[in-house]
Amino acid sequence: MINQANASTEFIVEVSMANAQAALIEASVERPVLAFFWSQRSEICVVLKSLLEKMAQEKAGKFLLANVNTDELSGIASQLGVQTLPTLMVMQQGQPVDGLVGEQTEASVRALLDKFLPPQWQEDLATAKSLLATEDVNDQARAIALLKDAWAESKQSSVAVLLAEIYLNSGRLDDCESQLKVVPLQDRQSAWLQIEAKLQLKREAGKAPEILALEQAFAATPDDLAIAQQLAVALAQDKHHQEALELLFPILKKNLGAADGAVRKTFQDILASLGKGDPLAVTFQRQLYALIY
Repeated sequence: MINQANASTEFIVEVSMANAQAALIEASVERPVLAFFWSQRSEICVVLKSLLEKMAQEKAGKFLLANVNTDELSGIASQLGVQTLPTLMVMQQGQPVDGLVGEQTEASVRALLDKFLPPQWQEDLATAKSLLATEDVNDQARAIALLKDAWAESKQSSVAVLLAEIYLNSGRLDDCESQLKVVPLQDRQSAWLQIEAKLQLKREAGKAPEILALEQAFAATPDDLAIAQQLAVALAQDKHHQEALELLFPILKKNLGAADGAVRKTFQDILASLGKGDPLAVTFQRQLYALIY
């Protein structure tokens, strides 16, 4: 373990004779260590050190930045074959595996780190799974957004199947079907088949009798705003959110204050139930703002 008294942050350690073994060798077993050999007397080194520390904070522990001041630790630099300053050296499993020498741009340092750090989509996937476990509406919406990003970056079928399952469980059947279609035929294994079968069952089950009755009543009296609101609420409760919003929006488009503002409140309540960041909510929220402003 690195002595935190010698570290400037959780993600950055100032190497000394006392912690060199822990910072450069032992820590590299758990995560990549970027050893930075520098000198206070070199302006190039000082500028690069600031950049590296910013990146270490940004990556929040995906790698450890180990600053080695060669003015004080020339022996360690020599042992590791450092001849030019600045030098960047990636350590893994106690061994140097890659590096850069001389003045560097932010792009060149990021390219070096990208070889050894997990891709962003894996982090997004892990975060999404944690959010899904909370069963909070807002967390569910954030999880969906992260999974969409993870799918866009990775094109991993497992991500697409997970996203389809979430859509299915939240009643967004059209989104579920669309997501299932993007999975290549060779990857349509047991998990995909189970979701597809459940989707078909839900399609066949149709809407609740209460909704069917309200739909008939609304078709007969389309100007009855009370029935429209009842139908929209019932649809939303039965997880037909898009249909509920599409029912109310034309009413608001004609009259934003319909039913003394009650229609707008119902519309906004449905948006709130979807959670912040939900793509459907974002779309209809923008349309509502366009009416208001």
